[in-house]
Amino acid sequence: MISNRIKLADDFELSRIVHGHWRLVSWKMSNQELLKLTQQAIELGVTSFDHADIYGDYTCEQLFGDALNLKANLRKDIQIITKCGINLISNKFPERQIKHYDYSFDHIITSVEKSLSNFRTDYIDLLLLHRPAPFLNPEEVAKAFSTLKKSGKVLHFGVSNFTPIQFEMLNSYTEEKLLTNQVEISPYCLEHFQNGNIDFFLKERVKPMAWSPLATGNLINPQDEKGKRLFKTLTEITEELNVDKADKVIYSWLLNHPVSIIPIAGTSKIERIKLAIEALDIKMSTEQWYKIYNASTGIEVP
Repeated sequence: MISNRIKLADDFELSRIVHGHWRLVSWKMSNQELLKLTQQAIELGVTSFDHADIYGDYTCEQLFGDALNLKANLRKDIQIITKCGINLISNKFPERQIKHYDYSFDHIITSVEKSLSNFRTDYIDLLLLHRPAPFLNPEEVAKAFSTLKKSGKVLHFGVSNFTPIQFEMLNSYTEEKLLTNQVEISPYCLEHFQNGNIDFFLKERVKPMAWSPLATGNLINPQDEKGKRLFKTLTEITEELNVDKADKVIYSWLLNHPVSIIPIAGTSKIERIKLAIEALDIKMSTEQWYKIYNASTGIEVP
């Protein structure tokens, strides 16, 4: 069995499955319903929750904070992950004319202060820069990270959607080593196997987080030829492994990789979170893993 905890640093762990709140607004849950889902997830060992300042047009953090506030002592049992840096066009910011990125010292500090207020907490466990930016001053980022760390407002730092050279560049400026890179990884999306990121993660012992591990449903309800190839292969391997749901095979494909991928399960259904947890018990053969990889590329490996 794969452990249900994963160590990113000597003093920091996440749950092996992270609960993602990107679509929290669409779940249309009351504070009490969201609290119940959160408690059920924690009981399953899912204690890490992924957010971003922009999710739900800048509303998801507060919705989660309102739910947590119903049982404030839960805070000590969970890890809150959030992101900053993307400035969306929004009625909340009428002065903005275009979507853009902002990684200035002032913006990072202001974003974190707002996130702390939204979550009703004194600290963020893990702060990620949401996307790489063509205009980014790493000295400003490093200064912001240092200030937030020393104040205790952010405990750890990472990035999202960065390439190896972008990760390495920022890491060379920051006092606190970047702990993770949250990128899209699924049997449908092999981008980070092909751009050098997976090899970089292995080299640097960085454990990546995987957003959209089910490819937004395109693996279960295929919409194109690639999805249909994968669905056929996933169905075959589901039968070979004698498991009841293809979701488990998809999560197992991620979890069994030696780079220690941390999938983000973005669902309002506790049953679907359970499927991800149950995948921790599935041992997939190397040949089965490659059958899925080849179904994605459409060709045999060289």
